[in-house]
Parts: sequence; C-alpha cells; structure tokens
Amino acid sequence: MLRITKISAAAFLAAAIVQSQAFAADEYNVSSGNTLSGSPLGVHGVDTVVLSKFGAVTDGNASHAVVYDGVSYYFSTKKTAKLIEADPQSYLPQYGGFCAFAVALGKKLDGDPRYADIVDGKLYLFVNDEIFRKYKKNPGKIIKDAERKWPNIRGKSVSEL
Repeated sequence: MLRITKISAAAFLAAAIVQSQAFAADEYNVSSGNTLSGSPLGVHGVDTVVLSKFGAVTDGNASHAVVYDGVSYYFSTKKTAKLIEADPQSYLPQYGGFCAFAVALGKKLDGDPRYADIVDGKLYLFVNDEIFRKYKKNPGKIIKDAERKWPNIRGKSVSEL
C-alpha cells in the first residue's frame, strides 16, 4: 500500500512539474531544453540586473541561477542574483521576455537582450535591430498597445496566435 502511495505521489509531482513548465513556456520566452534545475532558461542566460541597470548584455552563469515562476535565470554574480531574489519585477523583462513590439501586434516573438530599452524602470526586449528602430519612432504607443494586448495573449502558446 505504501509503495502505491509513493508511486501515485511521484506521478502527481511529475505531472505538476510538466504542467508548470508548459505554463512557463506559454507566458515566458524561454530557450528550448532545461537547465540543471529542470526549468527552462529565460532571457538567453543574460544577467537581467546588469541589463536593467546598465544596459549592458552580460552573460549569466549557471552557478548563480535563480528560478522564478518556473523559469531559470542566470546572473553574473551572487550580488545580482540576490537582487533578483529580493525584487524580481524590477529586473525581469516585461511580457515574459517576448518582443514588446510583437506583443503590441498580438504576437509572441523572441526578445533578444541585445535590443533592449528601459522605460520608467521597466525592461523591454525586441526581436532584432529593424524592429527596435521601428519601436524607437514611437515607444509610448508601442508600450501602450503591448500593455493592452498582453493580458489577452499572456497564457496562449505561440502557435495559437
């Protein structure tokens, strides 16, 4: 009887992990595959604290990984990892790391940390230089449109959009 209970508990836990990872993949722009924690990698492994504070693209390190909402983020130092643990919303990109311009159009495209903007203390990512330049022509409108569209597409998979 005890063995059946353990097997049932293990099956339930496995289903919960798979479901949370599917959820993360829908709401967050993650790399394919999983990190050592079993979570998908967010923001291409770039340290989002350094990106948010200094606009610099700095690779994170798996030894300074933090899992937030089912997504693993890498940081370049213990200090930046501690900052994200204390206040993730201040340093994680908007729209789950998807391209803000695409979100404004009701789509989910990769957000590349090389094309980033910080507006009112919030980090926005864009898919490439061409889209980033289009966004820069009217950032207020793009952000406003993305804010309006995100609640409707947040939990939808890329293939549904």
